[in-house]
Amino acid sequence: MKDSRIKVLFFDVGGVLLNNGWGHQSRQEAAKLFDLNYEEMDVLHDFIFNVYEMGKITLDDYLDVVVFNHPRAFSKQDFKDFMFAQSVELPGLLSWLKEWKKTCGHRLISINNEGRELNNYRIQKFGLHDCFDAFISSCEVGMRKPDPGIFNLAMGIAQVSPEECIYFDDRLMLIKTAQKLGIRSFHHQDFATTQQIIQEINSSKNP
Repeated sequence: MKDSRIKVLFFDVGGVLLNNGWGHQSRQEAAKLFDLNYEEMDVLHDFIFNVYEMGKITLDDYLDVVVFNHPRAFSKQDFKDFMFAQSVELPGLLSWLKEWKKTCGHRLISINNEGRELNNYRIQKFGLHDCFDAFISSCEVGMRKPDPGIFNLAMGIAQVSPEECIYFDDRLMLIKTAQKLGIRSFHHQDFATTQQIIQEINSSKNP
């Protein structure tokens, strides 16, 4: 594991530092609270959410298709407030990373799939600028994981080779995509395990 060549640590956000924010559980809660047909909502979500995550449409456009395709007794702002409120910080890793970054000597960059309004909210709400040097977000670059192009773009922006990178994600499919490009990648499962891997990286750079 120890390798002093490592220059950049790439991280997914949803499922690693924060929850997924607008995952199926949040959509189920929204259906109950706002008296929506979840099955219809879910089909429409699957149809268009990737387009939203790639920055091709706004959050209002997404909601027009998925929720406000029928007259509703609530406002779009009410629904957006609920969506934003679903985001929570997962225990441990984000607060630890913010402190570790101050002295680690590595660059930290996020590579995440997220729609623009949700992405901006989460960056500001949870102080992700204190953790990351750059954000390679699907909504800004027009690509989303598992497209290999988003990883190549991240390496190009960071000006590093695959051997100089580490990547953490909670989804195995995305880990395998990064590994095919030669990026050493780890399946994030809990704070303690990921923390140990990161500390080993740092101890190899600063023996």
